[in-house]
Amino acid sequence: MKPGIHPDYRPVVFRDRAGEFAFLTRSTMTSDKTVEWEDGNNYPVIDVEISSASHPFYTGTARVLDTAGRVERFERRYGRYGARS
Repeated sequence: MKPGIHPDYRPVVFRDRAGEFAFLTRSTMTSDKTVEWEDGNNYPVIDVEISSASHPFYTGTARVLDTAGRVERFERRYGRYGARS
């Protein structure tokens, strides 16, 4: 890599406020806020709206859509495709 043209790649804490979940990783993102991590060091913290701790797909709380009911309702409303009267 060329020196001086890339942003700093350093440890950053990403915190999911909805899921009360945080993890330490490396990133080029910056923040003015800091948080003291489990190892006693202070790291910049980035607050995110959703993560694997709060997303319905990962938590198992996703709704299953009733597609069969939708098809039947459509056929009742508009008739079957190609049906002759």
